[in-house]
Amino acid sequence: MRDIVFRELEANETYDPTMSLIHAWDSIRVPIIAPILQIALYLCIGMSIMLFLERVYMAIVIVCVKCLGKKRYTKYQLDAIKEDLEKNKNYPKVLVQIPMFNEKEETLSTMCILPQVYKLSIGAVCGLSWPPDRLIVQVLDDSTNDALRTMVELECRKWVEKGVNIRYETRNNRNGYKAGALREGLKKHYVEDCEFVVIFDADFQPEEDFLWRTIPYLLENPELGLVQARWKFVNADECLMTRLQQMSLDYHFSVEQEVGSSTCSFFGFNGTAGVWRISALNDAGGWKDRTTVEDMDLAVRASLKGWKFLFIGDLEVKNELPSTFKAYRFQQHRWSCGPANLFRKMFKEIIMCERVSIWKKWQVIYAFFFVRKIIAHWVTFFLYCIVIPATILVPEVYLPRPLAIYLPAGITILNAASTIRSIHLLVFWILFENVMSLHRSKAAIIGLLEANRVNEWVVTEKLGNTMKQTKYNARTPKKPRSQIAERIQVLEILVGMYLLHCAIYNILFGHNHFFVYLLLQAGAFFIVGVGYVGTFVPN
Repeated sequence: MRDIVFRELEANETYDPTMSLIHAWDSIRVPIIAPILQIALYLCIGMSIMLFLERVYMAIVIVCVKCLGKKRYTKYQLDAIKEDLEKNKNYPKVLVQIPMFNEKEETLSTMCILPQVYKLSIGAVCGLSWPPDRLIVQVLDDSTNDALRTMVELECRKWVEKGVNIRYETRNNRNGYKAGALREGLKKHYVEDCEFVVIFDADFQPEEDFLWRTIPYLLENPELGLVQARWKFVNADECLMTRLQQMSLDYHFSVEQEVGSSTCSFFGFNGTAGVWRISALNDAGGWKDRTTVEDMDLAVRASLKGWKFLFIGDLEVKNELPSTFKAYRFQQHRWSCGPANLFRKMFKEIIMCERVSIWKKWQVIYAFFFVRKIIAHWVTFFLYCIVIPATILVPEVYLPRPLAIYLPAGITILNAASTIRSIHLLVFWILFENVMSLHRSKAAIIGLLEANRVNEWVVTEKLGNTMKQTKYNARTPKKPRSQIAERIQVLEILVGMYLLHCAIYNILFGHNHFFVYLLLQAGAFFIVGVGYVGTFVPN
């Protein structure tokens, strides 16, 4: 009996929890983890091939368009249409809508108050060149702050006194958010004889000749339902994060929308800086608020009705990029969750539609939704940040290097080629996009499953581009100490710790230099995780 007791004590004294964990990991690594990881790797590589082929197709189209110099909008005789319009004086009536919500005033110091974002937008719209009796400006203010409502209304009255036909409209609720405001605005009695509606978000500032460079296209071609302009970012150089955003959005405009327009295939409405034919908008069923991407929803429905869209790449409208990471994160959640949720809701409707060809259905379902709005996010995060790093911990998994390394490199080069001036930031762009893919992948899954936050709508805060105009004329106050909770991003830190663990393991036991990428990527996750990215504005 005594020998049994001593043996148990001896066994307890030699028990090592670390060795037990290692033995447990070794026992499940080969029979369980390795097969699952191998399947995940092949799935990710398959999706990566789909994304690569889509990028190559668009690159071929855009090269042909640029080499031939035949962008779709150049085939229209714009000057002849303008002359005919001015000669006959048969100007269509145009409605311009500016939806806004709590557009705050930014202050640099106690001695310097900057112009509000809404003043810049309203002023630019009221300065549009068009016959005054054929233009209606409609400010749709859903603000919940009474003081802000009063200021916006006073700004509208100022322009009324200058002879501008501007209407200030408010609601007692925010039902439908932006879609609800735009829908209610179109129901007003004074809109009944308007042929076209132009939409500008509260931070957009169109040039004076915007209507003259868009409306004639719609007059010339009755099949056109939408004319979309490009965005020009006035604060792209504000910080590194805005430069990286510009690289991503330049690809969207220079390639995705240009290809969609040039091939007469589908491309989405960007929600602002576009002109809709009101009859096309009504034919598509009007504004719907079933998702947080009401603009894309409308564009898909209009396309299924047979309406065509035109993108004008040389017409730019000034606006701002979100310069705080908090605002950018919320924006990317909405831009990633909304399309995935819309794909779920409209998949059957697209399949059953009889007014468009099978080829167009394929373009919308496969190319636009599945590859660009879902696979692009999943491949970036799961392949580069989860699966490939995991193969270091599980060496039994076969990693085909040409597909796992060179294919993503090709996709990256094709994406970055549209922003040559920022090509020196390519490494930073890759690392930052991989970090943001965490939020985009999560948002896409939420949208597909209609989980919590699927209809979350947070207005993207903008700081006002006048900040840089007064940078040298005002004293910048000392930054107040920020609360840790405002900066810390737990998910980013966890992923960073995982990548750091894989990097250390690769340094100790690996036979390649993959740890270089892992250390850089882990550092990017940690930097974002502690809030040192973008402009920080404490609550």
